[in-house]
Amino acid sequence: MNFIKKLLATAISFLTFLPVTSAEKISTVMHKLEVDSQDSGGTLIFSDSPEYVRKNGILYTDTVSGDARILFYHLNDTGVRKRFAIIFENTSNGNASIKITRGGMSEPNRNYFRVGKGTQTMYMQNNFKDKIELRRYERKVYQPYEKYFLLNPGQLIHGVCDFISNKPVKIYLMMYPENADPLLFLDRAEILPKDEYALRGTFKNMNRTLTLKKPYDWKRDGLGYILIGDNVNDKFKRGIDATDGSEVINYGNYGINYTINFRTKSLTRFCLSPLGGQYAGALRYKYGNSSGVIQTPARKLYFGDRTPPEPPHVMLARMEGISLMTEGTELSELGSYRGQVSFEYSPPGASNLPVNIVLMPSKSN
Repeated sequence: MNFIKKLLATAISFLTFLPVTSAEKISTVMHKLEVDSQDSGGTLIFSDSPEYVRKNGILYTDTVSGDARILFYHLNDTGVRKRFAIIFENTSNGNASIKITRGGMSEPNRNYFRVGKGTQTMYMQNNFKDKIELRRYERKVYQPYEKYFLLNPGQLIHGVCDFISNKPVKIYLMMYPENADPLLFLDRAEILPKDEYALRGTFKNMNRTLTLKKPYDWKRDGLGYILIGDNVNDKFKRGIDATDGSEVINYGNYGINYTINFRTKSLTRFCLSPLGGQYAGALRYKYGNSSGVIQTPARKLYFGDRTPPEPPHVMLARMEGISLMTEGTELSELGSYRGQVSFEYSPPGASNLPVNIVLMPSKSN
């Protein structure tokens, strides 16, 4: 623990106000703020393996009912155009009704950050709704933005949607030839093997709520932060790959929707800081009667490329609850709030984790 004492000795004596996306030349100590973490909600269907799709087939499939979420992330790694399909199949003897409650999707693109940020921004704007009615044992293709489901070679398709089904429905996520009938192709399609990263599966409790244990007080806490997506303070979800029954880990918690609740004793500035590298996303804030979507970062496509890798002793200190605001640290503004504020957040596709949400006194105090 001596290295932590040394870090404190060099930086605890002052507090600085950092401008947007700039860094302070002298390191500043930040202290981890304690949160309660609770998982809840329905079932996440996550399909990201194989990420680079080199042949036609079923990418993932499983049966769900009630509240659920689908998240897919695949790249056409062939030399010809391909189509992507979401197919719902009613597996019950009665009529099934599927209500799409929200979703997001970006037009396919070779720029992964543009696709990831666009999809998450639309999802956070919550303007994606639909309804699907299925007779018993009926199948239907769901393509809400039809042109988005056609991929040129090298293009990435990424989307997410939440839905409620009153009956068990089987989900198929599939890549198939450009001119084929997807329902006819499904009858002969094979399930594609997952790649080495195995990022696909079915995960229970698709939502996570983080709540600050006590109100943030900058006079007591100094610079504070909470950490998301490190698998130490914020554990990755475990689930099952329904195609082979194997246990899988959602490295990054992609598709998990976070609600992060804060209380502060004075006007507090909030920022998001990427720790793992390049990052492009969006989140939603709720403050009193106001709410809105904030892109991270706001003025350019992505950031995090200037943040240097952490030395081993700095990484150990962060795991013990102390982090550093150093030269090269990049920040994206989330606003300044007093009292109660909450953020809705989900790890964006194509971006690197973990991230810090940093709290510091506002210049107005």
